[in-house]
This record gives sequence, structure tokens and C-alpha cells, in this order.
Amino acid sequence: MKVSLKSWSCRAAIYVSALGAALLIAGAAPVRADEDCQKRIIRADHKLHEAAEHHGWDSPQVAKYRHELAEARAWCWDHSHRWWDEDGHRWRTDRDWDDHDHDRHDHDHEHDRDHDHQ
Repeated sequence: MKVSLKSWSCRAAIYVSALGAALLIAGAAPVRADEDCQKRIIRADHKLHEAAEHHGWDSPQVAKYRHELAEARAWCWDHSHRWWDEDGHRWRTDRDWDDHDHDRHDHDHEHDRDHDHQ
């Protein structure tokens, strides 16, 4: 049996295959963006904490990574209208992060609050 590209069934099969491939690729793009977003924030948050541990919360190194964390959060918001909250280990859908949530003074208060409840 000879199959011609002009036959209706052959063209339909090609169109359906192309549509399926397009939907598969389109569905994978948001997942990839979320993974990139999460990795950016985790990396920036980790670098910030490492810099604080080695140089102190008021150091230029911490200021640099605090800025990188803010940029990572903004990138995520701009690309998917949500951002990864590394401290809460969850996705946030409101643009409600505080660029100063990793300031030394905030961590001192968290530390004091944690010890008050023990």
C-alpha cells in the first residue's frame, strides 16, 4: 500500500503529531522556568547566609548577596508571577517579599524569639 502525503489521513496524522509536540514543549516551558527560578533563589539565599557566617551581617559581601537575592526574586516574579520562599520552603504568589528580610537585625529578633519559646 502506497501512502501519499496528499491523502487526508496522512496529513491529519502529521498535523496531530505537530500539535502534540507543540503542546508538550509549551507545557515543559513553565516547569523549566520554575526550576530556574527556584535554583536562582536557593543559590542566592545560600550565598547570603554563607557570607554572613564568614563576614558578618553588615559586611559588603552580605550586601552583595542580599542584592542578588532581591534580583532573583524579581526575576521570578517577572517570569512567572511567583517566587520561591527558601525560608518557608514554598512558592509564594504575592509580591510580598521584603528586601530586608535577611538583615542582621531581623535574624537577631528571630533568634531571640526562638529562644523565648523554649
